[in-house]
Amino acid sequence: MADFDLGLVWFRRDLRVADHAALYHALTRCRRVLCAFVFDREILAPLPKTDRRVPFIHASAVELDHALRDAGGALIVRHGAPLHEIASLARECGVQAVFANRDYEPSAKARDAAVAEKLAGAGVAFFTFKDQTIFDHDDVLTGAGKPYTVFTPYKRNWLATLTPDALKPYASEDAFSALAKPPSSVKHAIPLLDALGFSATHALALPAGTSGALSLFDDFHDRMPDYHRTRDFPAVKGPSYLGVHLRHGTISIRALARSAHDAQRHGDRGAETWLSELIWRDFYFSVLHHFPQVGVPGDHRAFKPEYDRIRWETGDAADADFVAWCEGRTGYPLVDAAMRQINQSGYMHNRLRMVVASFLTKDLGIDWRRGEAYFEALLNDFELSSNNGGWQWAASSGCDAQPYFRIFNPVTQSEKFDPQGKFIRHYVPEVAALSDKDIHAPWRAKPDALKAATIALGADYPLPIVDHDTARKTTLARYDVVKSARNGPSV
Repeated sequence: MADFDLGLVWFRRDLRVADHAALYHALTRCRRVLCAFVFDREILAPLPKTDRRVPFIHASAVELDHALRDAGGALIVRHGAPLHEIASLARECGVQAVFANRDYEPSAKARDAAVAEKLAGAGVAFFTFKDQTIFDHDDVLTGAGKPYTVFTPYKRNWLATLTPDALKPYASEDAFSALAKPPSSVKHAIPLLDALGFSATHALALPAGTSGALSLFDDFHDRMPDYHRTRDFPAVKGPSYLGVHLRHGTISIRALARSAHDAQRHGDRGAETWLSELIWRDFYFSVLHHFPQVGVPGDHRAFKPEYDRIRWETGDAADADFVAWCEGRTGYPLVDAAMRQINQSGYMHNRLRMVVASFLTKDLGIDWRRGEAYFEALLNDFELSSNNGGWQWAASSGCDAQPYFRIFNPVTQSEKFDPQGKFIRHYVPEVAALSDKDIHAPWRAKPDALKAATIALGADYPLPIVDHDTARKTTLARYDVVKSARNGPSV
């Protein structure tokens, strides 16, 4: 016998029907189930009309609606504040329980707490479930019951904790008979993209929805065995490109981890490396939960408090350097190519995220929070926990971060990971005519080589805005002062 007559599944970062925890629990506990999605006005309002992520979400919602209709239901879509819209839908439809998958970001947790309180006041139950991670924040802890702050022991315990049940899919499709159409009195059509205040962008070349996710995964599955060899080279098709799909839940994390884990057990080193990346994702979700100060909206703090004492470069010169970094005009071709990639596509190769973050914080001496915010505004696959973790890793202020004295040399990184300059030539055509040797550091090229390539440094392409060796010494001094004055006056 069902626990509830009518339930409502509130879709958020989980735009799929397959292997969906909240949908499964609603279908098995309710006689009838409605489904809803809210375009959050507070999130969308500050975004530019050309934001690439909104068309992706919109197209994924359309595909989700089609899948639900094929199964006997439909997707009710609203544009407004979730606190009002979900409570209003529950009241209009006579819902007794709302089901949703857990969201770990501080603002989302506050939203869900407010929704739960409002629903409770109306006598409506609110249930949340683990779905976007393999393990919840308290599932993998130290022997003392404390959260891990170092990845390697976390990964070791994660793997030891893993059981087949943790990767078992939710068989939602077995209970689709409980899906119900919205009442005729309830407006449920998906608004057009322009009605939301946005316009289509070329980002839709990235296939949206579960169909897009499965297409990408099918392609990556054949390349997974080589992932450990190809993942660091931006000119090579090495990554899965599934980040945006994981962000919006168009594919199940359990399905991906299950595939990688099964292959790893048969000696697939590429799968082992990729599974490790998925474990990093769980790790950063855990860090965000247990140390919420790193993700407080508008006031992200360093995981290591003493690093909030760093005196970062400020003023007009620093602002000019930051703009040059943003626009891909630093004079370091690999850094510039990476920044142009994110500006043009909303994507940046993972190796390059580390390179440009190190360059901003340790070559230019600019606060990591400025770079973090820039990535947040542009990355299609933006994930607060991973983005914050990555930036704090680069700045050496995070948990399990690189040592402060480890500073990426942008030229060495370029020579090692784009040896033939293929990636650079694609995004920085100004230097494309240089040799494979000179393209990594044009200012070191002989005058005859620059003349033959018809490049006038400072005119056709910038001279370096900073000398790496000098910047390295400045950064070591900056960090040494902070490390030696943890309890002293602000530096």
